[in-house]
Amino acid sequence: MTARKATTYGFKRTSALLQTSIRRASETRGFTQSRLLTHWTEVVGEDIAAIARPVDVSYARQGMGATLTLLTTGAQAPMLEMQKDKLRERVNAVYGYNAIARIRITQTAPVGFAEGQVDFTYRPKVSAPPALAPETLQAASSLAAPVTDDGLRAALETLARNVLTKSQR
Repeated sequence: MTARKATTYGFKRTSALLQTSIRRASETRGFTQSRLLTHWTEVVGEDIAAIARPVDVSYARQGMGATLTLLTTGAQAPMLEMQKDKLRERVNAVYGYNAIARIRITQTAPVGFAEGQVDFTYRPKVSAPPALAPETLQAASSLAAPVTDDGLRAALETLARNVLTKSQR
């Protein structure tokens, strides 16, 4: 009896399937670390991410550091200009070395031509779900009560709460 040969026909994560396409697309804009784009809020903080977006990384001919181009509105540009050093340190922490030597800020209007429109409005994450009615909580717990496994019971209660609150809307 021979051992089964390992194949790649099984299930794969979506990130594994899209990784090469994402890397290729981000490298065309100069972003060798796609994490800078995908985790922009975590890299620079919520306050800066609300007013600026990375657009391009361009490398000098001599290879002496890159220039990160950020897009912001005209009113926010002076505030961003004052934070360039802190911003450069945070971005270089993603690369692991001093890859970014300069930061260039470009401005756009929040309204105007179609190419210049950029939505910088910050949408905070919902911190806590709204309070549920006591009848909904009681109904969810009674539906999951017969289950003996604690983890499964908790998951079923959460599912029941979600289904019951969605049907009440």
